[in-house]
Amino acid sequence: MKYTDKMLRDGALEGKSIVVTGGGSGLGKAMTKYFLELGANVAITSRSLEKLETTAKELEAETGGTCFAVACDVRHYDQVEAMRDKVIAKFGKIDVLLNNAAGNFISPTERLSANAFDTIIDIVLKGTKNCTLAFGKHWIDTKQENTNVLNIVTTYAWTGSAYVVPSATAKAGVLALTRSLAVEWAKYGMRFNAIAPGPFPTKGAWDRLLPGDLKEKFDLAKKVPLKRVGDHQELANLAAYMVSDFGAYLNGEVITLDGGEWLKGAGQFNLLEAVPEEMWDMLEAMIRSKKKQ
Repeated sequence: MKYTDKMLRDGALEGKSIVVTGGGSGLGKAMTKYFLELGANVAITSRSLEKLETTAKELEAETGGTCFAVACDVRHYDQVEAMRDKVIAKFGKIDVLLNNAAGNFISPTERLSANAFDTIIDIVLKGTKNCTLAFGKHWIDTKQENTNVLNIVTTYAWTGSAYVVPSATAKAGVLALTRSLAVEWAKYGMRFNAIAPGPFPTKGAWDRLLPGDLKEKFDLAKKVPLKRVGDHQELANLAAYMVSDFGAYLNGEVITLDGGEWLKGAGQFNLLEAVPEEMWDMLEAMIRSKKKQ
């Protein structure tokens, strides 16, 4: 067996309906694929319906499962409620919410506008809050039990990290939300847990964070004691276990999956202290050009 192998037995998520925010690409797509392979019905959401529909068709062809694409901007509560109701109309129920939608960019904090800071807070913290409230209230009102919420956080949610301050602030809030509701809403049959991944490179996110040759200059694998980055299947394996009935006694926990990175050096992006001022100007220009593509 290798760490890239699939972990759970066939049918481990049979009969479950799962919503994955930010499920159209990257880690959200990888987790969605494994959920489908294990027998779940999965709805994926993001703002771009065209991208979602392409991903849904691709995953259905690869897995034989049912993947439902629903456009939703998690920053707006009314859109979240509408998305929730569409998924219920399609699948009959929702058992699991995976709050994966996120946004991030690297920058000295003094260079950020108030709007730039708010953009990350709104997607990560407000978006997670919106989905959690909309789904949680529905589960309470309908007395549906054996439901759970899995949030994707980060190790700098508790350490903090320079140069990604909006993300660190938002993720810390998500972690507090996770632990708080694990206690408060357990009486309604809900579980709340989180995963804090270390470096799991995805083309879209990592190209925006570290464009050009910065990926080589700041090789994050060198910060990991295991001397490698994570494989997407490793994260999918853990997520599937945590939302499955095998994880029924797991509640209020954040599991770190980072090869020991945060223990070696807290603050995933603190190494950017070495970037000179003139390089930040070049970096900003590269990031802006990526956004326009």
